Amino acid sequence: MNATTGRRRSGPGRLRAAAAALALLAGALSAAASVTSPASALTAPVALTADDLSTWQTNGIVWAMAGSSSGVVYTGGTFSTVRPPGAAAGTSEQPAVNFAAFDAATGEPTDCRLSFTLSSGTATVRALALSPDQKTLYVGGQFGSVSGVGVSNIAAIDTATCTPRQDFKLAVSATVRALSVTADTVYLGGDFNSVAGQTRNKFAAVTTTAALKPWKADTDEVGRAVELTPDGKHVLLGGDFFTVNGTTSHALAVVDATTGAVAKSYPAGFIPDASVVKDLATDATGFYTANEGTGGGVFDGRIALDLGTFAQRWRDTCLGATQAVLVYKDVLYSGSHAHDCATMGEFPNQPRKHLLAQSVTDPTLLPWFPDTNDGIGEPVGPRVMAQADKDGHHYLWVGGEFTTVNGTAQQGLTRFADGPDTGAPWVPNVSVSTVAAGKVEVNWQASFDTDDGTLTYRIYRDGGTTPVYTTTGYSVFWDRPQLRWTDTDVAPGETHTYRITASDGTNTSAKSPAVSATVASAAAKYPAKVLSDGASLYWRYDDPSTFVGDTGGGRDNGFARNSPTRQAVPAAVAGPSTALGLNGTSQYVYSNKRHPQPAKFSVETWFRTTTTTGGRIVGFSNLTMQDSTQYDKHIYMRDDGKLVFGVKSGSARTITTPAAYNNGAWHHVVATQGTGGMALYVDGVLRASTTQYTTNEKYDGYWRVGGDNLNGWPNKPSSTFFAGQVDETAVYPTALTSAQISAHYALRTSG
Repeated sequence: MNATTGRRRSGPGRLRAAAAALALLAGALSAAASVTSPASALTAPVALTADDLSTWQTNGIVWAMAGSSSGVVYTGGTFSTVRPPGAAAGTSEQPAVNFAAFDAATGEPTDCRLSFTLSSGTATVRALALSPDQKTLYVGGQFGSVSGVGVSNIAAIDTATCTPRQDFKLAVSATVRALSVTADTVYLGGDFNSVAGQTRNKFAAVTTTAALKPWKADTDEVGRAVELTPDGKHVLLGGDFFTVNGTTSHALAVVDATTGAVAKSYPAGFIPDASVVKDLATDATGFYTANEGTGGGVFDGRIALDLGTFAQRWRDTCLGATQAVLVYKDVLYSGSHAHDCATMGEFPNQPRKHLLAQSVTDPTLLPWFPDTNDGIGEPVGPRVMAQADKDGHHYLWVGGEFTTVNGTAQQGLTRFADGPDTGAPWVPNVSVSTVAAGKVEVNWQASFDTDDGTLTYRIYRDGGTTPVYTTTGYSVFWDRPQLRWTDTDVAPGETHTYRITASDGTNTSAKSPAVSATVASAAAKYPAKVLSDGASLYWRYDDPSTFVGDTGGGRDNGFARNSPTRQAVPAAVAGPSTALGLNGTSQYVYSNKRHPQPAKFSVETWFRTTTTTGGRIVGFSNLTMQDSTQYDKHIYMRDDGKLVFGVKSGSARTITTPAAYNNGAWHHVVATQGTGGMALYVDGVLRASTTQYTTNEKYDGYWRVGGDNLNGWPNKPSSTFFAGQVDETAVYPTALTSAQISAHYALRTSG
């Protein structure tokens, strides 16, 4: 018997049933066929989960951290209290004046309590560094006393007793922002020009008993980072400076650890003048910078350099200033407010992401995306990182200005570990279609997991508990490709339901909501024509969720933003398909894939509206989640209901229909550009054209439906968002002929 329909099959149906049984057995034995290797809990080389752990909080900004071999993490900054995780600001607080120490494994305060104060003004701790033997914690910042003991912007703390060392007294004339410590030397950087009564401009070295050393690395601007190379022979300097000991070297320099003589300078332009180095980190073979630029488009990313030659290994050009870098198991973790990594071939300008990971040998972003908000202060989110081991686990601590972590209230501090991975992937967004006879195409948007790129997907049919198909796919938050499986073990007229799970190898999502399809007995004529004419993107808007599936082979799925109305009826074309409703104020769809400039193209869609405020119906744009800064190859409606097709060819070039189309009826519009110029068709008829313009603006971009920027375009409508319904949107890599376009329109009643 057929478990789905309860009736007996014969002939081909029996063969299909047998094949299905074999497929189910194979799924039970081997989790079915996979196109790539199965997902694992973390995607190598990432060795930390993105699941934030329960951690105490501060009521202000954390600027400095140091992790000890005993599993204590010391923190400093500009705050006055700490409170338990989950406690609202102002509740359950304990005094902690600019300093607190925590158990790395539990996130709870230790009994080491110190108070860093200033007689007038605001005291702050800006640097923490432990001696190699872990017996002394050196503290830098702007403060005049430590728990009542007078100091001058730097102090040494006995870690065994948690008390200031009385034998370390040193006068530093201004804020200490960076520290690095050896067995006998403390290197410091900051705003100062005097140490122990002698001239030391921004960097200095003293003994561990506070005696000034002859080492000199004078710079003309602030020192923000200082790091000893692993071999102890050189000191890496970072900051705002343009000269070191009179030698031109902006923001970064390598100096001799004994004399301070410049061993490697970085000439003007290596780091732009408006970019500074905020932090430095090293591993066995390289060192890494955290850069902050001032002004639009200024270098904000990270540089990896070789310790043997001091030459650049790679450079990350994401925009959004980097504040902190740290290396663990060949991965560079960073704290920033990255918002645009398009120059890296990654996400375009969009809301900020604050924690990233990259291989020390490759700047490509790895699938590790915990996140904070910007928070208070400047605000930029994370400011500092530290790491520590305890009880068999490795912990990454992050401090800064943030007030949320992974969407939950958490101020100033958070931490992550090497396991266990507890976060499940997002539930997949699924749709089904039956445009071909005797087949059901199951399409879904690749899911997302904050610390796993490769996920395993399992498809369940008709309420079954054994998957009928298993595969894997790679995704990151800005690139969630469309995946597809075609179910051929079906018969015309049958109705089947499908659900999908996503797994990272350890955690599995809930099953997606059931979606159903009735198997077609013949190919749908309109979609068949669109596909045969070569559509590279084809959105039918039959999906129930934020996913907009591509019916074509390009699988260029879309993301529906701000909850447009799904599965609206009646649709533009006869048959079981549905349409998409747009509110005219914020709703739109953008393509998952970024495309190069199309030299020739056609863009087609159906729409209906009664709007008198116009709007952009469909077009090409350089951004996805914000108003674009480059935008053309679009069709928009004027306030009077007339349609405009425009491209940038030197300047804005447009053609306009003589009639209006905001009468509430479904209309078919196609815009083409090729060697013959520009053409605009409505309801199968050419309405406007020009042979004059055969080129358009060159940039990589995304197809967007429903709204985007129209600044600078003729007869700009009152609204840049379109209010109405759209359906059957398609893009072609050619200029369709008038015969093809009229044939599409003629099939509107044929399904």
